[in-house]
Order: sequence, then structure tokens, then C-alpha cells
Amino acid sequence: MKRIPLVLFASLFTTASVHAQDEESVVQGEPIVAPVVVPTTARILGDIPDGTPPPPQPPKPALIVASKDILATTTHQQGGRTITIQRIKPIALPPLPAPVSVKVDITAIQAGLAEFREDYPDSGMLCLGASVYRFKDAPPRTLVTYWPGGKGGCITFWSSADFALISGICSFIATDGFEREIFMMWGVEDVDSITEFRAAQNSEYQGPDIPDFPVGPATFFVVGTQPAAATLVAIQSLHDLYNNGFSRLKTAYEGRERARIQHEAYLKAHPPQPKNIVLNYWRTDKPTPAKGATK
Repeated sequence: MKRIPLVLFASLFTTASVHAQDEESVVQGEPIVAPVVVPTTARILGDIPDGTPPPPQPPKPALIVASKDILATTTHQQGGRTITIQRIKPIALPPLPAPVSVKVDITAIQAGLAEFREDYPDSGMLCLGASVYRFKDAPPRTLVTYWPGGKGGCITFWSSADFALISGICSFIATDGFEREIFMMWGVEDVDSITEFRAAQNSEYQGPDIPDFPVGPATFFVVGTQPAAATLVAIQSLHDLYNNGFSRLKTAYEGRERARIQHEAYLKAHPPQPKNIVLNYWRTDKPTPAKGATK
């Protein structure tokens, strides 16, 4: 698990889950719930990665070259492996398919995209940066940076949701009925461990100023100017998904963590070894003209 939060996305993160918290919290400001009309229920699309390895890929067909077709061989040693370069007799390849002419009205496509973005400026890719601050005796909290529409401006908000769990969501349908895909950079900071380390170095750890959250379903608190209600749809939808699917998200996250730890232990016990490589090539009777050449 990452111990240092992303510098670009300094943030805090907590598992203020759907389940009741043990400790009372004092609200420093009213958590924001997007005041939007909800035409549909937010839902996750596709499966959530849970650490289960994907099915093995079928083996790729191997190129077998008969010894009589090998014209020249050279070998090189690199990083503990042998690279063998073989010049072989030309191999007949199937002809390239004929190019298909497709007429595309770029102007009409651009106009349609511009109109869609004007009507739905925050739909599409959801770019987030999140850092998780974890504590021994308190739930984690997440500080998230959100770039709506990828237009350069950003929104910063604290959340009582555990965004390590949300990292398993690839795409979802928001409450406005539009699909969102998530691109999120996130990291975890163990506050107690860092505090102890700093104390041993005769220095003090200065953590961020975390707002208090009420006990109950996860919510969020925007830092700074309140954005438009339409901009908050994606943020509120994420929290709806978290509150309604906490058990599923938590189970999947724990499975990913187990798989990660097991994989790291396996690599430590069985470090990958460099593999030998064989490169085959041949020359054509008539060289292909360079791109842009007249002949």
C-alpha cells in the first residue's frame, strides 16, 4: 500500500462508511449535498476488480524457422540474457487489405460535440486526484481534487467516503442519466506512522485541517466557492454509489489488496529472470519506397 500521498493531489480520506461510526463527530460546516433533480439511480457499470486474476491468454503462434532457412546468425549478451539475431529467407506474407474510402464530415462532428458539451459540460471523463489519510483510532478522510470537464478549473472537497474503495469503479451512470468514466490518481498516508517517525527525528508532523463529519452515510464538504449544482452531480453520484454499495466496494478492495500483497511476496521470492530473445529478419528483393517518395 502506498504510504506517501501524491504531491499533486494532497488529500485526505476516510472510511466514514454506511455503517455507524463509533465516535461522535462535530460538524464544522454543513456537508454539501447537490440540490439536483434525480431522474435515475446512480449505478456502477461493469465488474469491480477484486483481485481475481484474469483468465490466461491463449499462447501466441510461434515463428518456427527451419535451420536451412537461416542465412546468418549473430548473438549478443545483454543484462544476463542472450539476444540472437537471425537473417532468414523471405517469408511470403498475405497482401495488405485495400484501403477503404470513408467520407467524414468533420465540421458537422465538431459542431455536434460542441453542442453536446454546451448542454452537458461535466459529462464524460471524471478526472480526480485523491489522497488518503489513515489513523489508528479514527476513520480515514479523503481530500479530493476534481477537474470538471477537463477545462483547467478545479474543485476541492473533503469526503467521508473511502476513495480507496471508489478506486475500483471504472465507469458508472450518474443521477443525470449520463455515463461517466473515472480517471483517478490516489495514494495513502499513514498518519500515525509518519507522526511516530517524525517524533523519532525530533520533528513534528503537520497534518491538514480536516473538517468534522456527521455519523451516517458518507457525504462531502466543498472547500472554497460553492460550484453550480450541475457540477456537483458527478460528486454526489459517487457518494450515492459508495453508500448504496459499500459492502461490495469494500470486499472488492480487500481482494485487490490481498492479491497485491501475494504478488509482491511472490516476486520477492521469485524475482523475474531475463529471457533470451530471438529476432528474425529478411530483406525484400525490391525495397519498399520511403514514405513520400515518388518511386
